[in-house]
Amino acid sequence: MAQARPIVFFGSGAFGLPTLRALALAHRVVGVVTQPDKPAGRGGAITPTPIGAWAQEYLSGAPVLKPPKCSAPDVVAQIRSLGADGGGPPAFVVIAFGQKLPRSLLHGRFAINLHASLLPRWRGAAPINAAIVAGDRETGNSVITLAEKMDAGLVLGQTRRPIPPDMTAGELHDLLASDGPELVLRTIAQERDGTLEPATQDEELVTLAPKLSKGDGQVDWGADADACRARINGLSPWPGVAADIGGERVKLLRAGPSGARSDAPPGTLVDAPRGLVACGRGVIEIVDVQPAGKRAMRFAEFARGRALAPHTVLLGGTA
Repeated sequence: MAQARPIVFFGSGAFGLPTLRALALAHRVVGVVTQPDKPAGRGGAITPTPIGAWAQEYLSGAPVLKPPKCSAPDVVAQIRSLGADGGGPPAFVVIAFGQKLPRSLLHGRFAINLHASLLPRWRGAAPINAAIVAGDRETGNSVITLAEKMDAGLVLGQTRRPIPPDMTAGELHDLLASDGPELVLRTIAQERDGTLEPATQDEELVTLAPKLSKGDGQVDWGADADACRARINGLSPWPGVAADIGGERVKLLRAGPSGARSDAPPGTLVDAPRGLVACGRGVIEIVDVQPAGKRAMRFAEFARGRALAPHTVLLGGTA
């Protein structure tokens, strides 16, 4: 068995949890750095990040740091002191952390970032959503070195996954998160063995995936069916696309291709039992929905409990 290496893990979102768990088993996590606790939920209770919550419960021997700014000199000194008790300088593993790490912190450290796209495609904060919305048939994970420019480091390894036409961003998030541990562990082993083959990203192929907001949860029914389907799935579960159906606010959770055709105006529910909606060109099937204040359900179940008028028009809006 390979010798365990000291690791400092930087992360906040749930995307990094499978990899943190794997690192804790295979190596020696000497510290976790995450974003500060913030108000969450309807009650506004102060809540740790998913990474912070897990680390506090399961990594009793490792300090959990929550600095507002990692660039502060005292924070840099504190982080660089982690793992100073031996075993060589720790490797830094960064996954969905939310802060840029300064040069003063990274100096002399093997530092890698797990990013949920096939770089250089989809640099930025929302690569999973962007891949689905754009209609990509494939995506994956990339492990890269940290660079001054966002997500522009050398590519040290990648994994790939197909994107089925009815897959949501939430589902793809979980699959890519589950692929992270093997890729990160392999990269650390290759660095130790001297077998890494870093590849430079082609700047001409760069696409950007900016951070999403609640206002992005819109669908243009006048677009073609593939674009409407991809947007609904790519923004599910958040920020979410909603529609008024028969006067009721409904979140559209999943859409699929239908193969049907219609001359009805875009946004028209042309087959209520099957959830078929006309687009600018083509028809999609609304598969899963969630009425306001109720549980998620199949559209067929939603339609059975309501007397939807023939050719009801779906009015768009944010979820």
